[in-house]
Amino acid sequence: MYPEISIRETVSEDFQTIMEIHETAFGHDKEAKLTAALLNDKSAAPVVSLIAFEEETAVGHILFTRASFENGANLMMHILAPLAVVPSSQKKGVGESLIRSGLQKLQELDSELVFVLGHKEYYPKFGFEPCAEKAGYPAPYPIPEIHQEYWMMQSVSKSGKPYLKGKIKCADALDKPEHWRE
Repeated sequence: MYPEISIRETVSEDFQTIMEIHETAFGHDKEAKLTAALLNDKSAAPVVSLIAFEEETAVGHILFTRASFENGANLMMHILAPLAVVPSSQKKGVGESLIRSGLQKLQELDSELVFVLGHKEYYPKFGFEPCAEKAGYPAPYPIPEIHQEYWMMQSVSKSGKPYLKGKIKCADALDKPEHWRE
Protein backbone atom coordinates (compact mmCIF):
# COMPACT_ATOMS: atom_id res chain seq x y z
CA MET A 1 0.00 0.00 0.00
CA TYR A 2 1.23 3.47 -0.92
CA PRO A 3 1.76 6.14 1.73
CA GLU A 4 -0.64 9.08 1.95
CA ILE A 5 0.29 11.67 -0.68
CA SER A 6 -0.88 15.26 -0.50
CA ILE A 7 -0.56 17.79 -3.31
CA ARG A 8 -0.77 21.56 -3.16
CA GLU A 9 0.13 24.54 -5.30
CA THR A 10 3.57 25.91 -4.59
CA VAL A 11 4.29 29.22 -2.90
CA SER A 12 7.46 31.33 -3.07
CA GLU A 13 8.68 29.84 0.24
CA ASP A 14 8.86 26.42 -1.48
CA PHE A 15 11.57 27.51 -3.93
CA GLN A 16 14.57 25.94 -2.18
CA THR A 17 12.65 22.74 -1.51
CA ILE A 18 11.67 22.55 -5.20
CA MET A 19 15.33 22.94 -6.20
CA GLU A 20 16.34 20.15 -3.80
CA ILE A 21 13.63 17.83 -5.16
CA HIS A 22 14.87 18.28 -8.73
CA GLU A 23 18.54 17.89 -7.82
CA THR A 24 17.83 14.75 -5.80
CA ALA A 25 15.52 13.26 -8.44
CA PHE A 26 17.88 13.82 -11.37
CA GLY A 27 21.25 13.62 -9.61
CA HIS A 28 22.39 16.98 -11.03
CA ASP A 29 21.14 20.56 -11.22
CA LYS A 30 20.15 20.89 -14.91
CA GLU A 31 16.39 20.44 -14.32
CA ALA A 32 16.54 22.50 -11.12
CA LYS A 33 18.06 25.39 -13.07
CA LEU A 34 15.44 25.02 -15.79
CA THR A 35 12.67 24.99 -13.19
CA ALA A 36 14.07 28.12 -11.52
CA ALA A 37 14.27 29.89 -14.88
CA LEU A 38 10.72 28.88 -15.82
CA LEU A 39 9.29 29.98 -12.46
CA ASN A 40 10.82 33.43 -13.08
CA ASP A 41 9.86 33.63 -16.78
CA LYS A 42 6.92 35.95 -17.50
CA SER A 43 6.34 34.21 -20.84
CA ALA A 44 5.64 30.95 -18.92
CA ALA A 45 2.59 32.38 -17.14
CA PRO A 46 0.12 31.20 -16.18
CA VAL A 47 1.99 28.29 -14.65
CA VAL A 48 0.73 25.34 -12.67
CA SER A 49 3.37 24.44 -10.09
CA LEU A 50 2.50 21.64 -7.67
CA ILE A 51 4.44 20.02 -4.86
CA ALA A 52 3.81 16.56 -3.40
CA PHE A 53 4.27 15.46 0.18
CA GLU A 54 4.43 12.10 1.91
CA GLU A 55 3.32 13.06 5.40
CA GLU A 56 5.40 16.23 6.02
CA THR A 57 8.22 15.46 3.59
CA ALA A 58 8.32 17.11 0.14
CA VAL A 59 8.94 14.33 -2.38
CA GLY A 60 7.87 15.60 -5.80
CA HIS A 61 7.25 18.61 -8.01
CA ILE A 62 5.61 19.19 -11.38
CA LEU A 63 5.56 22.29 -13.53
CA PHE A 64 3.28 23.18 -16.43
CA THR A 65 4.16 26.35 -18.36
CA ARG A 66 2.30 28.31 -21.00
CA ALA A 67 2.65 27.32 -24.63
CA SER A 68 1.30 29.05 -27.71
CA PHE A 69 1.26 28.68 -31.45
CA GLU A 70 4.24 30.06 -33.32
CA ASN A 71 1.80 31.63 -35.80
CA GLY A 72 0.12 33.63 -33.00
CA ALA A 73 -3.23 31.81 -33.04
CA ASN A 74 -4.83 32.21 -29.64
CA LEU A 75 -5.39 29.05 -27.60
CA MET A 76 -4.54 28.36 -23.95
CA MET A 77 -2.02 25.50 -23.91
CA HIS A 78 0.71 24.23 -21.57
CA ILE A 79 3.84 22.09 -21.59
CA LEU A 80 4.61 19.69 -18.75
CA ALA A 81 8.31 20.09 -17.90
CA PRO A 82 9.78 19.02 -15.65
CA LEU A 83 8.35 16.35 -13.35
CA ALA A 84 10.56 15.22 -10.47
CA VAL A 85 10.08 12.62 -7.74
CA VAL A 86 12.87 11.85 -5.28
CA PRO A 87 14.20 8.29 -5.75
CA SER A 88 12.96 7.01 -2.37
CA SER A 89 9.38 7.93 -3.36
CA GLN A 90 9.36 6.70 -6.95
CA LYS A 91 6.92 3.95 -7.95
CA LYS A 92 4.59 4.92 -5.11
CA GLY A 93 2.05 6.96 -7.07
CA VAL A 94 3.62 10.39 -6.47
CA GLY A 95 4.20 11.14 -10.17
CA GLU A 96 0.71 9.95 -11.03
CA SER A 97 -0.82 12.14 -8.31
CA LEU A 98 1.12 15.18 -9.53
CA ILE A 99 0.14 14.61 -13.17
CA ARG A 100 -3.54 14.03 -12.43
CA SER A 101 -3.72 17.05 -10.09
CA GLY A 102 -1.93 19.17 -12.68
CA LEU A 103 -4.31 18.16 -15.46
CA GLN A 104 -7.25 19.08 -13.22
CA LYS A 105 -5.70 22.51 -12.51
CA LEU A 106 -5.18 23.06 -16.24
CA GLN A 107 -8.87 22.36 -16.85
CA GLU A 108 -9.72 24.92 -14.16
CA LEU A 109 -7.53 27.43 -16.05
CA ASP A 110 -9.44 26.62 -19.26
CA SER A 111 -6.30 25.30 -20.89
CA GLU A 112 -7.09 23.36 -24.07
CA LEU A 113 -4.01 21.22 -24.72
CA VAL A 114 -1.01 19.99 -22.78
CA PHE A 115 2.21 18.67 -24.31
CA VAL A 116 5.12 16.67 -22.92
CA LEU A 117 8.41 15.40 -24.30
CA GLY A 118 8.82 12.29 -22.21
CA HIS A 119 8.86 8.54 -21.77
CA LYS A 120 6.55 6.84 -24.26
CA GLU A 121 5.74 4.05 -21.80
CA TYR A 122 4.86 6.37 -18.89
CA TYR A 123 2.82 9.34 -20.07
CA PRO A 124 0.20 7.50 -22.20
CA LYS A 125 -1.08 5.95 -18.93
CA PHE A 126 -2.36 9.45 -18.12
CA GLY A 127 -4.03 10.14 -21.46
CA PHE A 128 -1.10 11.55 -23.46
CA GLU A 129 -1.13 10.59 -27.13
CA PRO A 130 2.24 9.92 -28.79
CA CYS A 131 3.35 11.63 -32.01
CA ALA A 132 1.85 15.11 -31.44
CA GLU A 133 3.63 16.35 -34.56
CA LYS A 134 1.72 13.89 -36.74
CA ALA A 135 -1.49 15.23 -35.15
CA GLY A 136 -0.55 18.74 -36.35
CA TYR A 137 1.49 20.06 -33.39
CA PRO A 138 5.23 20.17 -34.20
CA ALA A 139 7.50 20.73 -31.18
CA PRO A 140 9.42 24.00 -30.76
CA TYR A 141 12.54 22.20 -32.02
CA PRO A 142 12.68 19.30 -34.45
CA ILE A 143 12.25 15.87 -32.88
CA PRO A 144 14.12 13.17 -34.85
CA GLU A 145 11.82 10.67 -36.56
CA ILE A 146 13.08 7.87 -34.31
CA HIS A 147 11.86 9.83 -31.23
CA GLN A 148 8.58 11.23 -32.65
CA GLU A 149 6.45 9.17 -30.27
CA TYR A 150 8.09 10.91 -27.26
CA TRP A 151 6.48 14.27 -28.19
CA MET A 152 2.95 13.79 -26.83
CA MET A 153 -0.22 15.76 -26.36
CA GLN A 154 -3.50 15.58 -24.51
CA SER A 155 -6.69 17.56 -24.82
CA VAL A 156 -7.77 18.92 -21.45
CA SER A 157 -10.50 21.04 -22.96
CA LYS A 158 -13.96 20.76 -21.46
CA SER A 159 -15.38 21.00 -24.98
CA GLY A 160 -13.23 18.42 -26.80
CA LYS A 161 -10.18 18.70 -29.01
CA PRO A 162 -9.59 22.19 -30.40
CA TYR A 163 -9.64 22.77 -34.13
CA LEU A 164 -6.53 24.96 -34.23
CA LYS A 165 -3.20 23.37 -35.10
CA GLY A 166 0.33 24.58 -35.67
CA LYS A 167 3.92 24.62 -34.48
CA ILE A 168 4.19 24.99 -30.72
CA LYS A 169 6.08 27.87 -29.11
CA CYS A 170 7.21 27.40 -25.52
CA ALA A 171 8.21 29.79 -22.74
CA ASP A 172 11.47 31.66 -23.33
CA ALA A 173 13.39 29.72 -20.65
CA LEU A 174 12.47 26.42 -22.32
CA ASP A 175 13.14 27.74 -25.82
CA LYS A 176 16.67 26.37 -26.12
CA PRO A 177 17.69 23.39 -28.28
CA GLU A 178 19.38 21.58 -25.39
CA HIS A 179 15.98 21.11 -23.72
CA TRP A 180 14.62 19.34 -26.79
CA ARG A 181 17.03 16.49 -27.41
CA GLU A 182 18.05 13.28 -25.69
